[in-house]
Amino acid sequence: MTEKRLVHIVDDEDGVRRSASFMLKTSGFAVQTWPSGVAFLKEARQVEPGCILLDVRMPEMDGLEVQQELHVRGIALPVIVLTGHGDVSIAVKAMKAGAIDFLEKPIDSKALIEAINRGFDRLDAAEDVKTRAEDAETLLGALTVREREVLEGLAQGYPNKTIAYDLGISARTVEVHRANVMTKLGAKSLSEALRIAFAAGMGKG
Repeated sequence: MTEKRLVHIVDDEDGVRRSASFMLKTSGFAVQTWPSGVAFLKEARQVEPGCILLDVRMPEMDGLEVQQELHVRGIALPVIVLTGHGDVSIAVKAMKAGAIDFLEKPIDSKALIEAINRGFDRLDAAEDVKTRAEDAETLLGALTVREREVLEGLAQGYPNKTIAYDLGISARTVEVHRANVMTKLGAKSLSEALRIAFAAGMGKG
């Protein structure tokens, strides 16, 4: 993985690719350019994660279709949409579909850098959440089925007595399971154990 943050420029206009590429490289970003949405999608699974600068009006596949296809494939890279003058309705659709921002051509360098930094903030946050969820799942893997059930009850906000009643066991047994959960998760407090449970998606039902 490169030290520099990577921006994928997807635009069918050679001049736009060149000028945006120059602007970003002089601002310290790594850049990869793509002449069409179709070309980018062919490689999308293998490309290095980064921010996508995506032109809306392209032949074969427009930016919204590319954005939709990325979503279908589960490729959650931050998208900044480039629009021509008067494409506001398209830009709004793109924003509703999850784009970070839209920029009108000709591109303002300050606005572009700000949008890209926001994109990388989102990428970092998503990675952070994913890592926390994976770590939490690993920790929860050490629990027995019954211990998971007790933790789920705690994550739902139930007291020991309610959890005991729901599981058909005594409150004393719930306490024993709860103590085991805390030990296995390395949690010093209930709030710590709950943070792990929530990171793994417990307590939603």
